[in-house]
Amino acid sequence: MNEARAKEIVLTGITTTGTPHLGNYVGAIRPAIEASRDPDVQPFYFLADYHALIKCQEPERIHRSTLEIAATWLALGLDTDNAVFYRQSDVPEITELTWILSCVTSKGLMNRAHAYKAAVAENQEKGEKDPDKGVTMGLYCYPILMAADILLFRANKVPVGKDQIQHLEMARDIAARFNHIYGEHFVLPEAVVREETAVLQGLDGRKMSKSYDNTIPIFAPEKKLRKLIMKIKTNSLPPEAPKDPDTCTLFSIYRAFATPEEVEALRRRYAEGIAWGEMKQFLFEYLNGLFQEARARYEDLLQHPEVIEGELRKGAERARRVARPFMAEIRRAVGIYPLAER
Repeated sequence: MNEARAKEIVLTGITTTGTPHLGNYVGAIRPAIEASRDPDVQPFYFLADYHALIKCQEPERIHRSTLEIAATWLALGLDTDNAVFYRQSDVPEITELTWILSCVTSKGLMNRAHAYKAAVAENQEKGEKDPDKGVTMGLYCYPILMAADILLFRANKVPVGKDQIQHLEMARDIAARFNHIYGEHFVLPEAVVREETAVLQGLDGRKMSKSYDNTIPIFAPEKKLRKLIMKIKTNSLPPEAPKDPDTCTLFSIYRAFATPEEVEALRRRYAEGIAWGEMKQFLFEYLNGLFQEARARYEDLLQHPEVIEGELRKGAERARRVARPFMAEIRRAVGIYPLAER
């Protein structure tokens, strides 16, 4: 417990439903790995496999995604000596706390959750007789599981996207309600919204997202990486014509990885005129070189899943060293403890 409480605690979860792509890297993975090396921070990074069950009922996909995401973080240099890196399902205290928190959470609060309201609105637009058609209790209670993820480890800061701010506010509400009934036990977490975080464009110019099927996997093999980059949409300007880098998907991807000096040099090439084929080849070579060593580590890890499993189990044990005594405290607070004790 002391190892975590001596530092500022930052917690991030990664849902195990897909293959990590470049948008994930610039938006979440890169800043998290940098934070994992900060001696003043105690990061908790977990694979949210229980959360994955809410949207995905494909066992092989969840299992494969867990492998790929864990391998990605390790290959990119996550410091697991400092960061606590674990699988959500390996820490049973999370689901136990979820139930306890459910018993102090009002249904009205859950009714206001964006994801639930959106599902109901969609049903109403379709003219469904049952506004809750297709809504599972997993979707409905998602904010409580997320609250347990955060509150169990007394996280001070939780990096989130704008769409997750409401869930952080709910976690604070749930924690405050519990503290009001049972005394001060939970830390009220703060959301950290990185306004400056790059939002990467995908193959079609929209935000890179699994939902749009427009992603570039971080560790795509060379041939696939080149093929994907060659598919990125561009305009019909001729090679010699000056081009606007600020409206170009190729440039926006490059800018997310390159140094300021490299970016300015490329701006000049756009002003002078650069053929789209030349630019696509340039971006391919740049990204291929950038991730080459990490990709080799990633591919090696995929061939040795026991190494990944060992890291996750080590992380789970560290997480449980924090979770077990705190859950004993929470059980006692609600009146569940051995009869011989007072």
